[in-house]
Amino acid sequence: MCGVVGIVNHPEASKLTYLCLYALQHRGQESAGIITAHEGHLNQHKGMGLVADIFTEEVLGGLEGDSAIGHVRYSTAGSSSIENSQPFVVTFRHGAMAIAHNGNLTNAATQRRKLEKGGAIFQSTMDSEVIMHEIARSKGDEPVDRVIDALKTVEGAYALVFLRDDAMIAARDPHGWRPLVLGELDGAHVVVSETCALDLIGAKLVREVEPGEVLVFKNGEMQSFKPFEVPRRKQYCIFEYVYFARPDSHVFDRDVYPIRKGFGAQLAREYAVDADVVIPVPDSGVPAAIGYAQEANIPFEMGLIRNHYIGRTFIEPKNHIRHFGVKIKLNPVREVLEGKRVVVIDDSIVRGTTSKKIVKMIRDAGAKEVHMRISSPPTAWPCFYGIDTPTREELIAAHKSVDETREYIDADTLGYLSQEGLYWFEKKGPREWFCDACFTGEYPFELADNEEMYKQALKCREK
Repeated sequence: MCGVVGIVNHPEASKLTYLCLYALQHRGQESAGIITAHEGHLNQHKGMGLVADIFTEEVLGGLEGDSAIGHVRYSTAGSSSIENSQPFVVTFRHGAMAIAHNGNLTNAATQRRKLEKGGAIFQSTMDSEVIMHEIARSKGDEPVDRVIDALKTVEGAYALVFLRDDAMIAARDPHGWRPLVLGELDGAHVVVSETCALDLIGAKLVREVEPGEVLVFKNGEMQSFKPFEVPRRKQYCIFEYVYFARPDSHVFDRDVYPIRKGFGAQLAREYAVDADVVIPVPDSGVPAAIGYAQEANIPFEMGLIRNHYIGRTFIEPKNHIRHFGVKIKLNPVREVLEGKRVVVIDDSIVRGTTSKKIVKMIRDAGAKEVHMRISSPPTAWPCFYGIDTPTREELIAAHKSVDETREYIDADTLGYLSQEGLYWFEKKGPREWFCDACFTGEYPFELADNEEMYKQALKCREK
Protein backbone atom coordinates (compact mmCIF):
# COMPACT_ATOMS: atom_id res chain seq x y z
CA MET A 1 0.00 0.00 0.00
CA CYS A 2 1.61 3.26 1.23
CA GLY A 3 0.40 6.73 0.41
CA VAL A 4 2.33 9.54 -1.27
CA VAL A 5 1.79 13.29 -1.45
CA GLY A 6 3.50 16.07 -3.39
CA ILE A 7 2.66 19.79 -3.24
CA VAL A 8 4.51 22.53 -5.08
CA ASN A 9 4.13 26.30 -5.12
CA HIS A 10 2.05 26.80 -1.96
CA PRO A 11 3.14 28.84 1.10
CA GLU A 12 1.69 26.25 3.48
CA ALA A 13 3.05 23.20 1.70
CA SER A 14 4.02 21.29 4.85
CA LYS A 15 0.65 21.75 6.57
CA LEU A 16 -1.26 20.75 3.46
CA THR A 17 0.98 17.71 3.07
CA TYR A 18 0.25 16.81 6.69
CA LEU A 19 -3.49 17.00 6.05
CA CYS A 20 -3.19 14.90 2.90
CA LEU A 21 -1.21 12.26 4.80
CA TYR A 22 -3.91 12.30 7.47
CA ALA A 23 -6.48 11.51 4.78
CA LEU A 24 -4.24 8.71 3.45
CA GLN A 25 -3.52 7.18 6.87
CA HIS A 26 -5.47 4.04 5.89
CA ARG A 27 -2.74 3.26 3.34
CA GLY A 28 -0.05 2.89 6.00
CA GLN A 29 0.30 3.21 9.76
CA GLU A 30 3.92 2.15 10.36
CA SER A 31 5.68 5.45 9.74
CA ALA A 32 5.20 8.85 8.17
CA GLY A 33 7.42 11.65 6.93
CA ILE A 34 7.47 15.06 5.24
CA ILE A 35 10.31 16.76 3.38
CA THR A 36 10.17 20.41 2.29
CA ALA A 37 12.34 22.51 -0.01
CA HIS A 38 13.35 25.93 1.33
CA GLU A 39 16.12 28.32 0.24
CA GLY A 40 18.13 25.66 -1.53
CA HIS A 41 17.85 23.05 1.22
CA LEU A 42 15.67 20.00 1.90
CA ASN A 43 14.29 19.84 5.45
CA GLN A 44 12.77 16.66 6.83
CA HIS A 45 10.92 15.14 9.73
CA LYS A 46 9.71 11.57 10.02
CA GLY A 47 8.96 9.00 12.66
CA MET A 48 7.35 5.68 13.48
CA GLY A 49 3.62 5.62 14.14
CA LEU A 50 0.61 7.67 13.07
CA VAL A 51 0.63 11.04 11.32
CA ALA A 52 -1.10 12.88 14.16
CA ASP A 53 1.45 11.57 16.69
CA ILE A 54 4.52 12.43 14.60
CA PHE A 55 3.69 15.98 13.49
CA THR A 56 2.97 18.71 16.01
CA GLU A 57 2.30 22.36 15.24
CA GLU A 58 5.88 23.13 16.25
CA VAL A 59 7.33 20.46 13.95
CA LEU A 60 5.27 21.64 10.98
CA GLY A 61 6.29 25.24 11.70
CA GLY A 62 9.92 24.21 11.29
CA LEU A 63 9.27 22.61 7.89
CA GLU A 64 9.43 25.82 5.88
CA GLY A 65 9.12 26.02 2.12
CA ASP A 66 6.52 26.21 -0.63
CA SER A 67 7.15 22.65 -1.88
CA ALA A 68 6.84 19.39 0.02
CA ILE A 69 6.45 15.66 -0.40
CA GLY A 70 5.09 13.19 2.16
CA HIS A 71 4.65 9.48 2.75
CA VAL A 72 2.76 7.07 5.00
CA ARG A 73 4.28 3.60 5.04
CA TYR A 74 2.95 0.10 5.04
CA SER A 75 6.01 -2.06 4.53
CA THR A 76 6.11 -4.61 1.72
CA ALA A 77 9.83 -4.42 0.92
CA GLY A 78 12.17 -3.77 3.81
CA SER A 79 11.56 -4.14 7.52
CA SER A 80 9.48 -1.79 9.65
CA SER A 81 12.11 0.59 11.05
CA ILE A 82 12.98 4.28 11.01
CA GLU A 83 15.79 3.60 8.51
CA ASN A 84 13.16 2.40 6.04
CA SER A 85 10.69 5.22 6.63
CA GLN A 86 10.06 7.64 3.79
CA PRO A 87 10.50 10.08 2.19
CA PHE A 88 14.26 9.78 2.29
CA VAL A 89 16.99 12.02 0.91
CA VAL A 90 20.18 11.22 -0.94
CA THR A 91 22.94 13.62 -1.91
CA PHE A 92 25.08 13.00 -4.97
CA ARG A 93 27.05 15.03 -7.48
CA HIS A 94 23.92 16.73 -8.80
CA GLY A 95 22.73 17.82 -5.36
CA ALA A 96 20.09 16.49 -2.98
CA MET A 97 16.94 14.66 -3.99
CA ALA A 98 14.13 13.08 -1.95
CA ILE A 99 11.81 10.22 -2.92
CA ALA A 100 8.45 8.85 -1.74
CA HIS A 101 7.30 5.54 -3.25
CA ASN A 102 4.06 3.58 -3.27
CA GLY A 103 4.37 0.13 -4.84
CA ASN A 104 6.91 -2.65 -5.06
CA LEU A 105 9.69 -3.35 -7.55
CA THR A 106 9.81 -6.94 -8.75
CA ASN A 107 13.49 -6.82 -9.73
CA ALA A 108 14.81 -4.77 -6.80
CA ALA A 109 16.89 -7.56 -5.27
CA THR A 110 18.42 -8.43 -8.64
CA GLN A 111 19.28 -4.79 -9.35
CA ARG A 112 20.59 -4.29 -5.84
CA ARG A 113 23.06 -7.16 -6.21
CA LYS A 114 24.33 -5.66 -9.46
CA LEU A 115 24.75 -2.24 -7.87
CA GLU A 116 26.53 -3.64 -4.81
CA LYS A 117 28.96 -5.51 -7.05
CA GLY A 118 29.74 -2.16 -8.63
CA GLY A 119 30.54 -0.63 -5.24
CA ALA A 120 27.17 0.87 -4.27
CA ILE A 121 26.50 1.23 -0.54
CA PHE A 122 22.89 0.99 0.65
CA GLN A 123 21.51 2.72 3.75
CA SER A 124 18.23 0.77 3.97
CA THR A 125 16.58 -2.44 2.84
CA MET A 126 13.92 -0.64 0.78
CA ASP A 127 13.50 -1.33 -2.92
CA SER A 128 13.02 2.43 -3.41
CA GLU A 129 16.71 3.02 -2.71
CA VAL A 130 17.57 1.11 -5.89
CA ILE A 131 15.89 3.88 -7.88
CA MET A 132 18.01 6.54 -6.19
CA HIS A 133 21.23 4.66 -6.92
CA GLU A 134 20.22 4.40 -10.56
CA ILE A 135 19.49 8.14 -10.64
CA ALA A 136 22.97 8.83 -9.24
CA ARG A 137 24.53 6.61 -11.92
CA SER A 138 22.66 8.25 -14.79
CA LYS A 139 24.52 10.53 -17.19
CA GLY A 140 21.38 12.49 -18.05
CA ASP A 141 21.67 16.27 -18.24
CA GLU A 142 18.45 17.20 -16.43
CA PRO A 143 16.88 15.71 -13.27
CA VAL A 144 13.93 14.39 -15.28
CA ASP A 145 16.35 12.65 -17.68
CA ARG A 146 18.06 10.94 -14.76
CA VAL A 147 14.76 9.87 -13.25
CA ILE A 148 13.63 8.40 -16.58
CA ASP A 149 16.95 6.59 -17.00
CA ALA A 150 16.55 5.08 -13.53
CA LEU A 151 12.96 3.99 -14.08
CA LYS A 152 13.95 2.20 -17.26
CA THR A 153 16.06 -0.18 -15.14
CA VAL A 154 13.30 -1.25 -12.74
CA GLU A 155 10.22 -3.43 -13.08
CA GLY A 156 7.03 -3.63 -11.09
CA ALA A 157 4.74 -1.11 -9.44
CA TYR A 158 5.53 2.48 -8.57
CA ALA A 159 3.72 5.73 -7.90
CA LEU A 160 6.51 8.17 -7.10
CA VAL A 161 7.14 11.75 -6.08
CA PHE A 162 10.63 13.28 -6.05
CA LEU A 163 11.65 16.61 -4.57
CA ARG A 164 14.63 18.81 -5.34
CA ASP A 165 15.33 22.30 -4.06
CA ASP A 166 13.90 23.80 -7.26
CA ALA A 167 11.47 21.22 -8.67
CA MET A 168 9.15 18.29 -8.00
CA ILE A 169 8.75 15.21 -10.21
CA ALA A 170 5.94 12.63 -10.18
CA ALA A 171 5.86 9.30 -12.02
CA ARG A 172 3.61 6.28 -12.43
CA ASP A 173 4.67 2.91 -13.82
CA PRO A 174 3.55 1.99 -17.37
CA HIS A 175 1.13 -0.67 -16.10
CA GLY A 176 -0.57 1.72 -13.66
CA TRP A 177 -0.70 -0.67 -10.71
CA ARG A 178 -1.04 1.97 -8.01
CA PRO A 179 -3.27 5.06 -8.18
CA LEU A 180 -1.87 8.58 -8.49
CA VAL A 181 -3.91 11.71 -9.18
CA LEU A 182 -3.18 15.33 -10.02
CA GLY A 183 -4.99 18.21 -8.34
CA GLU A 184 -4.89 22.00 -8.20
CA LEU A 185 -5.28 24.39 -5.27
CA ASP A 186 -4.94 28.17 -5.58
CA GLY A 187 -2.36 27.84 -8.34
CA ALA A 188 -0.45 25.07 -6.56
CA HIS A 189 -0.04 21.61 -8.05
CA VAL A 190 -0.92 18.65 -5.85
CA VAL A 191 -0.15 14.97 -6.50
CA VAL A 192 -1.65 12.36 -4.16
CA SER A 193 -2.43 8.65 -4.05
CA GLU A 194 -6.18 9.12 -3.65
CA THR A 195 -8.76 11.84 -4.26
CA CYS A 196 -9.94 11.77 -0.64
CA ALA A 197 -6.76 13.73 0.19
CA LEU A 198 -7.67 16.39 -2.36
CA ASP A 199 -11.15 16.64 -0.84
CA LEU A 200 -9.77 17.35 2.64
CA ILE A 201 -7.67 20.33 1.56
CA GLY A 202 -10.25 21.65 -0.89
CA ALA A 203 -8.20 20.95 -3.99
CA LYS A 204 -9.76 20.35 -7.40
CA LEU A 205 -9.20 17.02 -9.12
CA VAL A 206 -7.59 17.67 -12.51
CA ARG A 207 -6.97 14.11 -13.74
CA GLU A 208 -5.11 10.89 -13.07
CA VAL A 209 -1.40 10.76 -13.67
CA GLU A 210 -1.39 8.43 -16.64
CA PRO A 211 0.39 5.07 -16.62
CA GLY A 212 3.93 5.61 -17.86
CA GLU A 213 3.72 9.39 -17.42
CA VAL A 214 6.40 11.54 -15.76
CA LEU A 215 5.41 15.04 -14.62
CA VAL A 216 7.86 17.83 -13.84
CA PHE A 217 6.77 20.84 -11.76
CA LYS A 218 9.10 23.83 -11.87
CA ASN A 219 8.72 27.62 -11.72
CA GLY A 220 4.93 27.30 -11.48
CA GLU A 221 4.70 25.27 -14.68
CA MET A 222 4.02 21.60 -15.34
CA GLN A 223 5.58 19.50 -18.11
CA SER A 224 4.43 16.03 -19.08
CA PHE A 225 6.77 13.34 -20.46
CA LYS A 226 5.75 9.93 -21.77
CA PRO A 227 9.04 8.09 -22.28
CA PHE A 228 7.76 4.54 -21.77
CA GLU A 229 5.92 2.15 -24.01
CA VAL A 230 2.56 1.69 -22.30
CA PRO A 231 1.09 -1.81 -22.71
CA ARG A 232 -2.38 -2.09 -24.17
CA ARG A 233 -3.45 -4.14 -21.19
CA LYS A 234 -3.10 -2.11 -18.00
CA GLN A 235 -2.58 -3.70 -14.59
CA TYR A 236 -4.70 -1.60 -12.24
CA CYS A 237 -4.75 -3.37 -8.88
CA ILE A 238 -8.26 -4.76 -8.38
CA PHE A 239 -7.61 -4.94 -4.63
CA GLU A 240 -7.74 -1.14 -4.50
CA TYR A 241 -11.48 -1.59 -5.12
CA VAL A 242 -11.82 -4.60 -2.82
CA TYR A 243 -10.06 -3.14 0.22
CA PHE A 244 -7.23 -0.59 -0.03
CA ALA A 245 -8.75 2.64 -1.28
CA ARG A 246 -11.05 4.68 0.93
CA PRO A 247 -14.67 4.19 -0.19
CA ASP A 248 -15.06 7.96 -0.69
CA SER A 249 -12.17 8.06 -3.19
CA HIS A 250 -12.29 8.13 -6.98
CA VAL A 251 -9.73 5.56 -8.17
CA PHE A 252 -8.87 4.41 -11.71
CA ASP A 253 -11.54 6.81 -13.04
CA ARG A 254 -14.32 5.26 -10.95
CA ASP A 255 -15.94 5.93 -7.57
CA VAL A 256 -14.97 3.21 -5.10
CA TYR A 257 -18.13 3.13 -2.96
CA PRO A 258 -20.63 1.99 -5.63
CA ILE A 259 -18.17 -0.64 -6.88
CA ARG A 260 -17.84 -2.11 -3.37
CA LYS A 261 -21.57 -1.97 -2.89
CA GLY A 262 -21.96 -3.75 -6.22
CA PHE A 263 -19.60 -6.51 -5.06
CA GLY A 264 -22.09 -7.22 -2.28
CA ALA A 265 -25.10 -7.18 -4.58
CA GLN A 266 -23.38 -9.57 -6.97
CA LEU A 267 -22.43 -11.80 -4.04
CA ALA A 268 -26.11 -11.95 -3.01
CA ARG A 269 -27.05 -13.05 -6.53
CA GLU A 270 -24.36 -15.73 -6.54
CA TYR A 271 -24.73 -16.99 -2.94
CA ALA A 272 -28.23 -16.36 -1.64
CA VAL A 273 -29.22 -17.85 1.72
CA ASP A 274 -32.25 -17.67 4.00
CA ALA A 275 -31.20 -15.39 6.82
CA ASP A 276 -32.51 -12.85 9.33
CA VAL A 277 -29.77 -10.23 9.26
CA VAL A 278 -26.73 -9.11 7.23
CA ILE A 279 -23.76 -7.69 9.13
CA PRO A 280 -20.38 -6.40 7.94
CA VAL A 281 -16.93 -6.95 9.36
CA PRO A 282 -16.20 -3.24 9.85
CA ASP A 283 -15.02 -1.09 8.34
CA SER A 284 -14.00 -2.59 5.00
CA GLY A 285 -17.02 -4.89 4.73
CA VAL A 286 -19.66 -2.18 5.17
CA PRO A 287 -20.39 -1.11 1.55
CA ALA A 288 -20.53 -4.71 0.30
CA ALA A 289 -22.81 -5.68 3.21
CA ILE A 290 -25.20 -2.84 2.32
CA GLY A 291 -25.25 -4.05 -1.30
CA TYR A 292 -25.85 -7.66 -0.22
CA ALA A 293 -28.66 -6.70 2.16
CA GLN A 294 -30.43 -4.56 -0.42
CA GLU A 295 -30.18 -7.18 -3.17
CA ALA A 296 -31.25 -10.04 -0.86
CA ASN A 297 -33.95 -7.94 0.87
CA ILE A 298 -32.55 -8.88 4.29
CA PRO A 299 -32.16 -6.27 7.08
CA PHE A 300 -28.71 -4.70 7.45
CA GLU A 301 -27.37 -4.24 10.97
CA MET A 302 -24.07 -3.39 12.65
CA GLY A 303 -23.64 -6.64 14.53
CA LEU A 304 -19.94 -6.02 15.18
CA ILE A 305 -18.70 -2.73 16.58
CA ARG A 306 -15.12 -1.70 15.87
CA ASN A 307 -12.91 0.18 18.31
CA HIS A 308 -11.45 3.05 16.26
CA TYR A 309 -9.09 4.24 18.98
CA ILE A 310 -6.48 1.50 19.01
CA GLY A 311 -2.96 2.87 18.88
CA ARG A 312 0.11 1.07 17.59
CA THR A 313 0.59 -0.70 20.93
CA PHE A 314 -1.63 -1.75 23.79
CA ILE A 315 -0.98 -3.51 27.08
CA GLU A 316 -2.18 -7.10 27.06
CA PRO A 317 -2.99 -8.62 30.47
CA LYS A 318 -0.71 -11.35 31.76
CA ASN A 319 -3.66 -13.65 32.33
CA HIS A 320 -4.53 -15.08 28.93
CA ILE A 321 -7.70 -13.72 27.30
CA ARG A 322 -8.86 -15.88 24.42
CA HIS A 323 -8.79 -14.13 21.02
CA PHE A 324 -7.63 -10.89 22.68
CA GLY A 325 -6.30 -9.39 19.41
CA VAL A 326 -9.68 -9.62 17.68
CA LYS A 327 -11.69 -8.68 20.78
CA ILE A 328 -9.86 -5.40 21.25
CA LYS A 329 -10.82 -4.42 17.69
CA LEU A 330 -14.35 -5.89 17.42
CA ASN A 331 -17.18 -6.50 19.84
CA PRO A 332 -20.47 -8.26 18.99
CA VAL A 333 -23.90 -6.74 19.59
CA ARG A 334 -25.84 -9.57 21.23
CA GLU A 335 -29.23 -7.93 20.62
CA VAL A 336 -28.58 -8.01 16.85
CA LEU A 337 -27.17 -11.56 16.75
CA GLU A 338 -28.89 -13.67 19.37
CA GLY A 339 -31.13 -16.36 17.90
CA LYS A 340 -30.57 -15.04 14.37
CA ARG A 341 -29.42 -16.57 11.10
CA VAL A 342 -26.56 -14.20 10.31
CA VAL A 343 -24.84 -13.38 7.00
CA VAL A 344 -21.36 -11.94 7.67
CA ILE A 345 -19.71 -9.92 4.88
CA ASP A 346 -15.94 -9.45 4.77
CA ASP A 347 -13.63 -8.30 1.95
CA SER A 348 -11.22 -11.28 1.99
CA ILE A 349 -9.88 -14.28 3.85
CA VAL A 350 -6.09 -14.48 4.04
CA ARG A 351 -4.88 -17.06 6.57
CA GLY A 352 -8.34 -17.77 7.93
CA THR A 353 -7.40 -17.27 11.58
CA THR A 354 -9.21 -13.95 11.97
CA SER A 355 -12.35 -15.23 10.22
CA LYS A 356 -12.37 -18.24 12.54
CA LYS A 357 -12.25 -15.96 15.58
CA ILE A 358 -14.99 -13.70 14.20
CA VAL A 359 -17.32 -16.64 13.53
CA LYS A 360 -16.76 -17.93 17.06
CA MET A 361 -17.42 -14.46 18.49
CA ILE A 362 -20.75 -14.29 16.63
CA ARG A 363 -21.74 -17.79 17.75
CA ASP A 364 -20.84 -16.94 21.33
CA ALA A 365 -23.20 -13.95 21.06
CA GLY A 366 -26.04 -16.40 20.39
CA ALA A 367 -26.29 -16.56 16.59
CA LYS A 368 -28.25 -19.61 15.40
CA GLU A 369 -26.44 -19.81 12.03
CA VAL A 370 -23.38 -18.02 10.61
CA HIS A 371 -23.05 -17.68 6.84
CA MET A 372 -19.76 -16.13 5.73
CA ARG A 373 -19.69 -14.21 2.43
CA ILE A 374 -16.51 -12.75 0.95
CA SER A 375 -16.67 -9.86 -1.54
CA SER A 376 -13.68 -11.10 -3.57
CA PRO A 377 -12.47 -14.44 -4.96
CA PRO A 378 -10.18 -16.67 -2.85
CA THR A 379 -6.75 -15.10 -2.29
CA ALA A 380 -4.49 -17.98 -3.36
CA TRP A 381 -1.34 -16.23 -4.59
CA PRO A 382 1.01 -13.64 -3.04
CA CYS A 383 1.23 -10.15 -4.48
CA PHE A 384 4.59 -8.69 -5.56
CA TYR A 385 3.33 -5.25 -6.55
CA GLY A 386 2.79 -3.51 -3.22
CA ILE A 387 0.56 -5.70 -1.04
CA ASP A 388 2.03 -7.39 2.01
CA THR A 389 0.38 -10.78 1.44
CA PRO A 390 1.89 -13.82 3.14
CA THR A 391 3.71 -16.60 1.33
CA ARG A 392 1.60 -19.00 -0.69
CA GLU A 393 2.02 -21.62 2.02
CA GLU A 394 0.30 -19.29 4.52
CA LEU A 395 -2.67 -18.45 2.27
CA ILE A 396 -5.53 -20.73 3.24
CA ALA A 397 -7.06 -20.71 -0.26
CA ALA A 398 -3.79 -22.05 -1.71
CA HIS A 399 -4.14 -25.41 0.01
CA LYS A 400 -7.75 -25.75 1.19
CA SER A 401 -10.92 -26.02 -0.86
CA VAL A 402 -13.83 -23.68 -0.15
CA ASP A 403 -15.56 -26.39 1.87
CA GLU A 404 -12.38 -27.14 3.82
CA THR A 405 -12.01 -23.43 4.57
CA ARG A 406 -15.66 -23.29 5.66
CA GLU A 407 -15.02 -26.17 8.02
CA TYR A 408 -11.87 -24.51 9.38
CA ILE A 409 -13.57 -21.21 10.19
CA ASP A 410 -16.65 -23.11 11.48
CA ALA A 411 -19.21 -21.30 9.30
CA ASP A 412 -22.48 -22.96 8.23
CA THR A 413 -21.85 -21.86 4.66
CA LEU A 414 -19.09 -19.95 2.87
CA GLY A 415 -19.28 -18.14 -0.46
CA TYR A 416 -16.66 -16.12 -2.33
CA LEU A 417 -17.43 -13.65 -5.09
CA SER A 418 -16.72 -15.30 -8.44
CA GLN A 419 -13.93 -14.16 -10.73
CA GLU A 420 -16.54 -13.06 -13.28
CA GLY A 421 -18.67 -11.34 -10.65
CA LEU A 422 -15.66 -9.34 -9.49
CA TYR A 423 -15.86 -7.39 -12.76
CA TRP A 424 -19.56 -6.62 -12.75
CA PHE A 425 -18.69 -2.94 -13.39
CA GLU A 426 -16.21 -3.47 -16.25
CA LYS A 427 -17.76 -3.50 -19.72
CA LYS A 428 -14.43 -3.83 -21.54
CA GLY A 429 -13.60 -7.11 -19.84
CA PRO A 430 -11.37 -7.91 -16.86
CA ARG A 431 -8.34 -8.99 -18.86
CA GLU A 432 -8.13 -5.55 -20.43
CA TRP A 433 -7.45 -3.36 -17.42
CA PHE A 434 -6.84 -5.07 -14.10
CA CYS A 435 -4.25 -7.13 -12.24
CA ASP A 436 -5.85 -9.94 -10.23
CA ALA A 437 -2.77 -12.15 -9.83
CA CYS A 438 -3.53 -12.58 -6.11
CA PHE A 439 -6.65 -14.51 -7.15
CA THR A 440 -5.49 -16.19 -10.37
CA GLY A 441 -1.71 -16.52 -10.21
CA GLU A 442 -1.56 -14.82 -13.62
CA TYR A 443 1.45 -12.59 -13.08
CA PRO A 444 1.80 -10.35 -16.14
CA PHE A 445 5.53 -10.85 -16.63
CA GLU A 446 8.39 -12.88 -15.22
CA LEU A 447 9.29 -12.06 -11.62
CA ALA A 448 13.05 -11.47 -11.55
CA ASP A 449 13.27 -11.71 -7.76
CA ASN A 450 10.77 -14.58 -7.43
CA GLU A 451 11.43 -16.93 -10.35
CA GLU A 452 10.27 -20.05 -8.50
CA MET A 453 6.90 -18.54 -7.63
CA TYR A 454 6.42 -17.44 -11.23
CA LYS A 455 7.22 -20.95 -12.50
CA GLN A 456 4.87 -22.45 -9.94
CA ALA A 457 2.07 -20.15 -11.10
CA LEU A 458 2.69 -21.12 -14.74
CA LYS A 459 2.45 -24.81 -13.87
CA CYS A 460 -0.85 -24.28 -12.04
CA ARG A 461 -2.28 -22.38 -15.00
CA GLU A 462 -1.23 -25.16 -17.38
CA LYS A 463 -3.14 -27.65 -15.24
